[in-house]
Amino acid sequence: MADLKEKLFSEFPPISKEEWMAKITADLKGAPFEKKLVWKTSEGFDVSPFYRTEDIEGMKSISSLPGEFPFVRGTKKDNDWKVRQNIDIADFKTANTKALDLLQKGITSLGFHFKGDDVTPENIATLLQGIYPECVELNFKTCNNKAETLIHILSNYLKGTGADLNKCFGSVDYNPFKKPLVKGLTADNWVEQTAAILRASEALPAYKVIAVDACLLSDAGAYISQELGYALAWGNEIIAKLSDAGFTAGSIAKKIKFNFGIGANYFMEIAKFRAARWLWAEIVAAYQPEETCRCASKMALHAQTSWWNQTIYDAHVNLLRTQTEAMSAAIAGVDSIAVSPFDETYQTPDEFSERIARNQQLLLKEECHFDKVTDPSAGSYYIEVLTHSLAGVAWKLFLEAEDKGGFYALITSGEVQNAVNASSAIRKKAIATRREILLGTNQYPNFTEVAAVKIKNDNNSCCNCGAEKATLPTLDFSRGASQFEALRLSTEKSGKAPKAFMLTIGNLAMRLARSQFSSNFFACAGYKIIDNLGFDTVEAGVEAAVNAGAEVVVLCSSDDEYALLAIPAYKALAGRAEFVVAGAPACTDELKAEGITNFVNVKSNVLETLKAFNAKLGIEL
Repeated sequence: MADLKEKLFSEFPPISKEEWMAKITADLKGAPFEKKLVWKTSEGFDVSPFYRTEDIEGMKSISSLPGEFPFVRGTKKDNDWKVRQNIDIADFKTANTKALDLLQKGITSLGFHFKGDDVTPENIATLLQGIYPECVELNFKTCNNKAETLIHILSNYLKGTGADLNKCFGSVDYNPFKKPLVKGLTADNWVEQTAAILRASEALPAYKVIAVDACLLSDAGAYISQELGYALAWGNEIIAKLSDAGFTAGSIAKKIKFNFGIGANYFMEIAKFRAARWLWAEIVAAYQPEETCRCASKMALHAQTSWWNQTIYDAHVNLLRTQTEAMSAAIAGVDSIAVSPFDETYQTPDEFSERIARNQQLLLKEECHFDKVTDPSAGSYYIEVLTHSLAGVAWKLFLEAEDKGGFYALITSGEVQNAVNASSAIRKKAIATRREILLGTNQYPNFTEVAAVKIKNDNNSCCNCGAEKATLPTLDFSRGASQFEALRLSTEKSGKAPKAFMLTIGNLAMRLARSQFSSNFFACAGYKIIDNLGFDTVEAGVEAAVNAGAEVVVLCSSDDEYALLAIPAYKALAGRAEFVVAGAPACTDELKAEGITNFVNVKSNVLETLKAFNAKLGIEL
């Protein structure tokens, strides 16, 4: 049997890369390979349509094993990640009851978020009553100014319960750069404050207390290469400055937790986490920590699903987004994952949405068995090349940050915030022109959905508490869908319910295709769509549109027929509604000369076009 297996593919001779390229070139019939088939990524490198074994020869990830330096394949030899659920606390007794219930439902990591004023020994004791800190990861997030106090209270509480502090694990999320990034305030004393946090955390050996919140960059719309490159610079800044303050590099590195976002670019996200572990290991190793096990070089890596690509409209699509995001993080071997409930964009998540979010991870474990295979993407030519390509771009950005004085210098000059916000603006333009798709928002919207009534909170930006006036640029946390949602909500709130009438005529295939395209186009702004099977004459179609009370009439036909039909239809309508031609026919200039100015097609900026129509109809944004 072994011999048969070895000879199974012997009848297939090996094919060289040159032979593949010759075949592809022939099939392209003269079209340039680089233009037609090479993907120009936003991350700053090109991706080919195929890769072979020679493309990954000599790569570190091929020769290393999971749990081995430089940890590109994982910091451990298994893939058993922690399933986290976060609890926003208003009442500590209620939060305790909820936490105990969650621990019976598959949660292995708890995240507690509460205000700084609530950091008291009594509240912490109430919160952790009945929870065994040696058995579950406990993560705390509060006001930066109360983080040190929280660490003291937590360590005293755990000592009082008789717990072995060496076995208690979790994190206190102290982010020394939150003020500049989120609030636009300088943090010139961050080194002293972080040093105090480190000293306080000596009582909790297994707790991470310094947060590299790269998720802030992701949630603000950063490209993956930016999130990774700036995260490395962020972490290195902490080690460099605190080393100068008297701490050892190894002790600092062991106290840092990286909190990354997870975007929608599935394979690129897998590569990001693999590259992150690798590059961070190299950075820490360069400090030559005193240990021999290289444990300090292991990145503690938490991942949470992206805020940037969540939507209010057709919100159940968020389930699909977060599921693929969680999959990429799980395959990449992160330490813990938090999946955001699908309804968090418009209300405080309810019990149902939290249960679904929790079960999304449990499905990956219990039914898909993602936790049973360590680094399943290893050896994939595509993933390995992505890992190395992304690592190269991120490393270049990291070195540039170091040349400019380090991460804190960049955020005090506003360079990081401006760069990320610029990337967000580029991505939003891609959404406006449908080069980047948010299903249910800028493509294939639910025609009958209304959202204004379901919005119970406004989560479009991070809290900017405090009375100090911002002196630095801040990250823009508006989501990719925010502009489309504002447009459609303005239509809803106007009470006008404008009607878009599809005047379909002529070539059956073209009129149906263009009617469907135009219906989806105008439905993105919340217009009521009136579609039709077709008309024999444009005059009959125009009268039907007028009788239906349409504010917008869209002529849907073939390019050749537009030369004959568009001008008679426009004249028949006689200004009783906005007239639109679906497509970009060769006779466009002739039609414009007759006064036809509205065209919608695949090259249209959907957002700006719909804003213009709303303005014409008297709907204010």
